[in-house]
Amino acid sequence: MNIDPTTTKYLISARIVADGIIEKPDVVGAIFGQTEGLIGDELDLRDLQKSGRMGRIEVELESKKGKSEGTISMPSSLDQVETAILASALETIDRVGPCKAKIEIENVEDVRAVKKNRIIERAKELLGKIMAESKSAGVDLLETVRQSVQVEEIINYGSEHLPAGPNVETSDAIIVVEGRSDVLNLLKYGIKNAIAAEGTNIPTTIQELSKERIVTAFVDGDRGGELILRELLQVAEIDFIARAPRGAEVEELTQKQIMKTLRNKIPSEQFVEMYNIDTELKPDFNNQKGKNSGIHRGGKQESWRDSGRPIRDFGKNNKHHPKGGPDQKSISEEQKKNNSLKQEPKFSEAQITYREMLNSLAGSSKANFINEKGSIAKSVQVRDLTDALKKPPKDSTAVVFDGTISQRLVDIAALNNIKKLVGMKVGNVTKQPVNIELIIKNDLE
Repeated sequence: MNIDPTTTKYLISARIVADGIIEKPDVVGAIFGQTEGLIGDELDLRDLQKSGRMGRIEVELESKKGKSEGTISMPSSLDQVETAILASALETIDRVGPCKAKIEIENVEDVRAVKKNRIIERAKELLGKIMAESKSAGVDLLETVRQSVQVEEIINYGSEHLPAGPNVETSDAIIVVEGRSDVLNLLKYGIKNAIAAEGTNIPTTIQELSKERIVTAFVDGDRGGELILRELLQVAEIDFIARAPRGAEVEELTQKQIMKTLRNKIPSEQFVEMYNIDTELKPDFNNQKGKNSGIHRGGKQESWRDSGRPIRDFGKNNKHHPKGGPDQKSISEEQKKNNSLKQEPKFSEAQITYREMLNSLAGSSKANFINEKGSIAKSVQVRDLTDALKKPPKDSTAVVFDGTISQRLVDIAALNNIKKLVGMKVGNVTKQPVNIELIIKNDLE
């Protein structure tokens, strides 16, 4: 149906049923004839049509089995009251031509409201499209600029031309990651001292850097990250280890995830001890970073301080030893002689308590805070010990834990009035405050 948009405010829709065969002119004639004078001269349909306040009456009919049914549509530009009166007047028509008929109003539709709803829905679609395009363009623009800056900042370092941040050349601390994408992601968030290992075959450049700088290995949380970490621990001097969340890759991490992971980095000796990484680490007797490193076996560090045994030089000219050292017989006799002169060590009650507690904690990766009465004030996992030491339980004087004593633990414990740290081994502790005592398992045997 064609509706004149300049005259139509409302659309009257009605249904007609007649007991006989009727035509469209019959219906239109019945509407004009039977409403004339019924609702007043001001609502006369002929006058309304002439003035343009009523549109063309549209009728659609269908005849079946001697009866006719159809619809009537009347556009109106009258106000709501006048339109409602006119619509109700149609229902008074009871004959069309020679047939009985019945007209029933189905709906009086506000055409302008329908148009408004259509405008709103279409406007929503158009606005959503505009916003999506604008957002996409903005993101693409930001990403394009950011990537161009990253590419400009990234450098090729060393003889192997490894991808690295611009601060690797001057920074005292560096971060070793797996690949170029990892370096770019760190650059995105302002971390400019990262260098890529580019695979499990660790380059000589990184090995040499690890002797001079403080090195943090930042690897993926998957199997590949573990393999690279094992290789790094074998051939380089790694100080700290940070791993992405399980299954995640460094290149995919957000700024918050990166900062959190690096903030929670763990000393390498403690990491190896905690996660029982089965790797044979590189022995280092000429540490250029001033570390008290020892020989690592099976992922655990054994140094002269840890073992309690002096390093012997058996000499190269002893003919009884296949490698120039003393034969087993002479060593055995010397040990027996020394053992006979030794006295059984005497331990204090506190030391006995520490020894028993260490034995009970072995393999549990747990730590106990001990108060002045010698009782356990709090128990935590070793991986949470660093944070727990920052706010120790009241009256705590010692910590006994299944792990390696590191410099970081010593520093935090000293600041929080912990007087004794009791662990399985001692790691790279180069500075020991005077107000703290370090005890390892070998000291109690």
